[in-house]
Amino acid sequence: QLQLVESGGGLVQPGGSLRLSCQANVDSFSWYAIGWFRQAPGKGREEISCVSRNGTNTNYADVAKGRFTVSRDNAKKTVFLQMTNLEPEDTAVYYCAARSMFVPTMCSMKATEMGFWGQGTQVTVSS
Repeated sequence: QLQLVESGGGLVQPGGSLRLSCQANVDSFSWYAIGWFRQAPGKGREEISCVSRNGTNTNYADVAKGRFTVSRDNAKKTVFLQMTNLEPEDTAVYYCAARSMFVPTMCSMKATEMGFWGQGTQVTVSS
């Protein structure tokens, strides 16, 4: 059973950077496309980004374009979300999620399509 564990969250000042990690526990990790999502207090879940199985294709929501970069290292069974120029509005719990994907170059940011979720990591942007 695939399990995902996020890490790397914390408190950062506006304009700062963080790199989140999403660690998987199975060798079949490369069969899964990965999405990143977040949920701020009192708000619904928001899509952020996704990366294809082979890492060649990525997609970003408007809130992430130009500031966030997603990547993966299948040998280490890990996906990363590099976040720069963070703003207070980025404060949220960040989740990674996985769905099996037959096509290695596709990914999805639809939460309803994800089959596995991590427990989340808190990101707080404040001075």
